[in-house]
Amino acid sequence: MSQPKEQKPSNLLDKIVSLCKRRGFIFPGSEIYGGLRGTWDYGPLGSEMKFNLKQSWWKYMVQDRENVFGVNAAIMMNPKVWEASGHTQAFTDPLIECKICHERFRADKHEDIKEHEEMHAKKKENPPTGGGWTEPKQFNILVEAKLGVVEGEKTMVYLRGEITQGVHVNFKNVVDSMHPKIPFGLAQIGKAFRNEITPRNFVFRSREFEQMELQTYVKPDEVSAMEVFSEMKNIRMQWYLNLGIDKNKLRFREHAFDERAHYARAAWDIEYETPWGWDETEGIHHRGDWDLSRHSQFSGQDLSYFDSESKERFVPWVIETSGGVDRALLFFLLDAYQEEKDRIVLKIHPKLAPYKAAVFPLLKNKPELAAKARQVFKDLKMTSLNIAWDDRGNIGKRYYSQDEIGTPFCITVDFQTLEDGTVTLRDRDTMEQKRIDTKDIAKLLEEKLK
Repeated sequence: MSQPKEQKPSNLLDKIVSLCKRRGFIFPGSEIYGGLRGTWDYGPLGSEMKFNLKQSWWKYMVQDRENVFGVNAAIMMNPKVWEASGHTQAFTDPLIECKICHERFRADKHEDIKEHEEMHAKKKENPPTGGGWTEPKQFNILVEAKLGVVEGEKTMVYLRGEITQGVHVNFKNVVDSMHPKIPFGLAQIGKAFRNEITPRNFVFRSREFEQMELQTYVKPDEVSAMEVFSEMKNIRMQWYLNLGIDKNKLRFREHAFDERAHYARAAWDIEYETPWGWDETEGIHHRGDWDLSRHSQFSGQDLSYFDSESKERFVPWVIETSGGVDRALLFFLLDAYQEEKDRIVLKIHPKLAPYKAAVFPLLKNKPELAAKARQVFKDLKMTSLNIAWDDRGNIGKRYYSQDEIGTPFCITVDFQTLEDGTVTLRDRDTMEQKRIDTKDIAKLLEEKLK
């Protein structure tokens, strides 16, 4: 059978947003109260996919590699952490305000400003005499919070603007407890918060988000450090490719000199070609000794490392890989979305799919079929695979419903099942069907889902 032609719609982002809301991937935050701009809630399917994505990253970056350790630092940290990291002074943006609607924008986001001006022009809303924007003002995007029970005596803290510092402040703890041999890595997945002025493009830029990072501590030697840097670039790109993203949609981009943080010795991004253009999904940065030397200075603690083989003591340099969980999830959805003649299908990698398979009775009003299908479903639920049950509508609608959420396989229990113990296994991508014995389902799925 020839397959329908696949195409990516021009308004792809809008279709992904609609699918995510309709099928339970992602909802607007606090929606019943009118929402809170820049926040998103993950529904049943989105939560599963996000968990799968993080689990895949953790296995690939931590569990499958030697001399890499995980940490999980607190979201609220001593305010001095952010002084040492430079965030309370440098983590600021120039902010301008529209004099018509009083919405605020970063002064360096020229495309956003232009779009906003065009929006007002279409509505024939003219700015006041003398220009439509206020003068730029500095704006710190760290989210402030207060700790304490007595009003007037509360301590100012920040919700972390990045998860990086939670790793560096635990460098000494890990060295003293695990005695790692350099080079070694500390990995973390966790929430970060930024008072983003212009949240945009769905979950791409939001005020609450998750990061997945690996900080690799290396000897302060440029040759060996750049070897690790190059290795990390390749490792991180391969992770996306292994999970099925179109290689033609990914690229490396080196930061221009004036884009880099002042301490960065090298900085590259992995970018994905989105509907709004090439944009960052992950950064690979050579941070030198900035992090540990600053925390050593501000804390008064010795954060050097003693190499027992060379008998040297030094402050390690850091090679960082920093990716966004939410951004990666969005890019996987964008890449997987296909519109065919009669169906919408998410051809996401089986490792990321919320459900690995769905079980149907051919007819839900036939007790013997429903009972047998329930037994197959319960047996598969005893494995490590996440399995869905679906008996809504006719069989064709069930297939297409599962296609739309990316379920790789559908298992149909029919009258032949009652006779010989075989079921129909349907492949999402090819729509091919074949008969297999019920006792072989779990093994076959596990092999196909590796």
